Order: sequence, then structure tokens, then C-alpha cells
Amino acid sequence: MILGTSVKRAGEWTYAADTITLDETARHRRRMAMVSDEGIAFLLDLPEATLLRDGDAIRLDDGRLIAVRAKPEELYEIRGKDARHLLALAWQIGNRHLPAQLFDDCILIRRDPVIREMLSGLGATITEVEAGFDPEGGAYEVHGHDHAHEPSAETAIR
Repeated sequence: MILGTSVKRAGEWTYAADTITLDETARHRRRMAMVSDEGIAFLLDLPEATLLRDGDAIRLDDGRLIAVRAKPEELYEIRGKDARHLLALAWQIGNRHLPAQLFDDCILIRRDPVIREMLSGLGATITEVEAGFDPEGGAYEVHGHDHAHEPSAETAIR
């Protein structure tokens, strides 16, 4: 069986043989049988559990790269009245240990009606969206990442 033994981070590669589209939960793995979007079967076999981010690539032992794509998920886009209000909303989300993807002008979280009601009560503007979800890593995550809204030319597929 073909093995996926390492990860190239977004911006470190230019060409991929195929893609694999996974939700955020499925992108945090160490060892798992996987099949790319066009049918390349391989065993992901990394030295440690790794959060695969949108734009990363899995390096197969035959030299090919499989580009990782974030599968669209049902999310809330949270906006505040101003930067200070958005910061207060972020604190409330963090205080509940919810995964969140942070941008300069909004926060993305998974849909949860109880959290929606709380944030609405705090004056947030909430929009239901479907998008790839790439939340902040924990304090002990080794690899940083970029929050660019648009994919770079360096992550082109074929």
C-alpha cells in the first residue's frame, strides 16, 4: 500500500497529483486509510497526530503530493459592532472552549443554536455560512498558519 509519511505546509509546494477534501475533524490525524478525491488509496502514517490545514499537502512515499482541501461545513459567521465588540465576542467563544477561526473582521464557529442565542443576546451579527473550517490551533500546536481568505497561486492543483 502507498504510504503518506509527511506533510508539506501550504506555500512549500507547487504541484499536486490529486486532492483530498476533508472536514476539520477528519483533518486531525496520525494514521488512517484514506482515498483521494480521484481515487488514490493510501495509508496516512505520520510520526504524530497532525492537523492538516487547507492548502497543506500529504507527501506519498512514491513522491506524489495530495493537496488537502477543507470540506465546506455549516458554520456561523460572527461579526461585532466594532473591533472591541468582536474581541469581547471572541472572549465569550473562547471561554466556552469552542473551536474558532479568526479573521480581522469576523469569527467562524460551528453552528450551535445555544451559542447563537448567547451571541445574539450580546449584540453579535450572525450569518449562517458554508465554508471550509480551519480553526486556531491550541497553545501547544507546533505549526503556525496563515489566515488568507484566498488560496495562493503556490497551492495550484495540476
